[in-house]
Amino acid sequence: MAFHGAGRQTVCGDLFPGSDLGHKFFCGAPSTGLGATPCLTGPSAPAGTPRHPTALGGGGGGAAVPQPYSNPASEVPSPAEMEPDRPIGYGAFGVVWSVTDPRDGRKVALKKMPNVFQNLVSCKRVFRELRMLCFFKHDNVLSALDILQPPQIDCFEEIYVITELMQSDLHKVIVSPQPLTTDHIKVFLYQILRGLKYLHSAGILHRDIKPGNLLVNSNCLLKICDFGLARVEEPDPSRHMTQEVVTQYYRAPEVLMGCRHYGSAIDVWSVGCIFAELLGRRILFQAQSPIQQLDLITDLLGTPPLSALASACEGARAHILRGPHKPPSLSVLYMLSDGATHEAVHLLCRMLVFDPAKRISGSDALSHPYLDEGRLRYHTCMCQCCYSVPTGRVYTRDFEPAAERPFSHSYENSLLSVWQGKELIHRFITEHQQGKRVPLCINPQSAAFKTFIRSTAWHSSKVSRKEER
Repeated sequence: MAFHGAGRQTVCGDLFPGSDLGHKFFCGAPSTGLGATPCLTGPSAPAGTPRHPTALGGGGGGAAVPQPYSNPASEVPSPAEMEPDRPIGYGAFGVVWSVTDPRDGRKVALKKMPNVFQNLVSCKRVFRELRMLCFFKHDNVLSALDILQPPQIDCFEEIYVITELMQSDLHKVIVSPQPLTTDHIKVFLYQILRGLKYLHSAGILHRDIKPGNLLVNSNCLLKICDFGLARVEEPDPSRHMTQEVVTQYYRAPEVLMGCRHYGSAIDVWSVGCIFAELLGRRILFQAQSPIQQLDLITDLLGTPPLSALASACEGARAHILRGPHKPPSLSVLYMLSDGATHEAVHLLCRMLVFDPAKRISGSDALSHPYLDEGRLRYHTCMCQCCYSVPTGRVYTRDFEPAAERPFSHSYENSLLSVWQGKELIHRFITEHQQGKRVPLCINPQSAAFKTFIRSTAWHSSKVSRKEER
């Protein structure tokens, strides 16, 4: 079956050829950091050697020594071997480094979760994120590959999680000079909604969907990441939920207006903002304050009907009603770019609906005709669920699978103290590692350890001040 029509550019190849976001961006000097030679107690240790955690980083900070991925016959190190350990991102509640797994030489992402046990709220939040990362089994959602061996419980203060290392994120792609074709946009949007359907089917609200939390590789594969603000959907409308969620530019109007209960529609609004940003290469609603953010939204969508303001706080409702009546101006969306076709704008308008009850769901958005080509492209040469045989392509029965079961957070009801949380998390990590590969631990003697600690300590103090507010 033909994958792309005549004159169309395929998106199966590199997204960043020759640009700063490409392979060159991820290469550097020889590693002297956390990723280094595994100790003798690793997988190749002689029989009878005690099973001890392999250290991430050599005693003297030596260069990384990959195992299966290097060519013994070659004396020239591969680009992956040359890449240094370094910080690559700062999430809502953690710092991420690119390091080398000494067990196989693979470059992975190492996320430090600091301030885990400073209070009960922080303890519950980190445990929730940790369990989610271990729960996820989806190609478009980042999941945990491993968790570093915890110390004895009295010394247990932080958690280190290993995930797949992705090359960039969608924010860097959008602001780069890299051309984005309609095919790129369709494939990216399809994968975002595919991952979002999985999360929502598990009862999980991400609550911070933004381009920086959408990791991408040069082959256009995309994964949703950073679940520091995620939580299970609250079925009881009388239970209040925090409004301190979602980066402002991507925040849904119901959150901006102080609604005390919201659902998965807030994530769909965020995706709509990202869709418009992909089309126009600029932020759709870029305001200096939440009030101005709400004004920009009503400038585009028009003054909402009274029914859409039922759950708004008194101040937000008064602000909208005392202003002049605004007619919708959705036609300006066609001016985003040449890619803003009728189909694209139609789907975008279904996502950017003021009333969350009338906003399209992530699952229904996947059925929109605009995404038909993105689905075909993804499943023809990018996905892991379909495969090729000599006679053609064998497609999966379910292109957008839901979660096998809802994510359970019942354990939180019995978590009543920080010490109890520490015990539960310590036991969870220990049990998660049983029967798996030789466990890893941080080597404080490595040359990059001090830099790693400084970067994480700085970010931890910044987050602590934010949480205090």
